[in-house]
This record gives sequence, C-alpha cells and structure tokens, in this order.
Amino acid sequence: MKMFAIVTAGPSAIGRRLVTALAGAGYDVAFTHLNAADAAADLVAQVQALGRRAHAWESDAGDEGAVHRMHAEAADWAGDAPDVLVNNAGIQTWAGLLDLRADQWDAVMHTNLRGTFLNTQAAGRAMVAARKGGSIVTLGSGCNKLAFPKLVDYTASKGGIEQFTKSAAVELGPHGIRVNCIAPGAIATERTAAEAGDYAATWSKVTPLRRVGTPDDLAGPLLFLCSDAASFVTGQTIWVDGGVFSQATWPYEL
Repeated sequence: MKMFAIVTAGPSAIGRRLVTALAGAGYDVAFTHLNAADAAADLVAQVQALGRRAHAWESDAGDEGAVHRMHAEAADWAGDAPDVLVNNAGIQTWAGLLDLRADQWDAVMHTNLRGTFLNTQAAGRAMVAARKGGSIVTLGSGCNKLAFPKLVDYTASKGGIEQFTKSAAVELGPHGIRVNCIAPGAIATERTAAEAGDYAATWSKVTPLRRVGTPDDLAGPLLFLCSDAASFVTGQTIWVDGGVFSQATWPYEL
C-alpha cells in the first residue's frame, strides 16, 4: 500500500531524521525548506537511496498562500492526500521579556504557531476529503510545560502548539484523524551546540538518563504515533526528554 507523508522544514537537523525515518518505514515524503536548496537536494537523494520517492518545496510554513500551494502540489505529486503530516518548522529568538522586540515575537509566532495551524488545517482538509483518516504530529518542547529563560516568544508558541494539538485532536477525531505532540528535551544538533560551550555535558548532568538526546531518539516516537499501534492515541504529548522535565527542582541533597 502506498503511503505519503509531508514534513515541514525537512532539511533541519531534526527534520532530516524524521524524513529518513518515514522513508525507511515505507513512506514517500514531501518536505519543505526555506533557502536551503542544496540541503533539500541532498535529502531527496537520501530518501531515494532508501527506495522511496521524495520532493522538496521551498515554502514558508506561516505563509497561507504558500502553504496551500505546497499542499495542493504535493497531493498532485503523490496522487493522494497525505497519510501523515509532521509540523517540524520552528524558530526561536534569545531575548528576555523586557528586551524582546515585537517583530521577533511576530516572526516566531508566524513560523511556529501559525505554521502549525495552517499546515494542520490544509492536511486535515485533504484527509477529511479523502476519508481515509491520518496522523498529524506537532513538535513541542520542554517549554510546553516550563518557562525557559530568554525564550519568551518560543515558550509561548510551544505552549500554544500543545493546546492546539488537543483542540485539533478533538475536532478531527470523528474523521479518524489523530493529532499528537512530540516534546523533545535537550537534543544535540548544530543549533543547540551553539547554546553552550559543551552542550552535551551541560544538559547530561541535569537529565535523569545522564545523556542528551539526538534526532535518532525522536524517530521511534514519530513512527509509533504514525502507526496502527497508536490507533487509539490522540491529543497526547509524548515527552522525549530523558526525564529532565519530569523532575522537580529539589532543594535537598539526594
């Protein structure tokens, strides 16, 4: 049976692994990028090496017209509505509340929250019309649950994504469409490596499993949520964080 997935921000560090995981599980994959044509071409080649089809679209996740065009063209390319959508596109700024500019806030909300809404709406409409159900996965964060310093807009967007996930799950459930959120903890990528002199050591010491995650750690949860094994799972957040956001701040010695 032919299966088709759409992933936003495919060439990102996490996106690359999600795209190849889906391809390895038998999906043809359409994915988006912004100003990353070379990386997108490399990712298409990786998917083809796994024996699946891939196509890349340059598309801004928060641009309504671009999102509608991409979904329409992707459906034509695949010959069907998507079975899976992964809302992976996200950006962040580093600024405290009193220093954050309105344009920074708007940019983060545009990509993270508006992008998740627009792509979920587009894929949801196609899935409903096709009457075959589907799985939509959003990407959250530890700041779904906790306030992160100097990430005011990012924290607000990710908290919004978790609540949006629940709302979408309730509305789309009668159509057989499941909507769930994956919330990563400290994941070693090119971007996070710039956050600290030794990102892995910094986060490993406060993570109960005593290591940081990698994009590989997100592939299994994604494939579970897209599979029949999760056929009765919707509106949920799966924390892929090594336990770091389950532990309390504890003032006593253990």
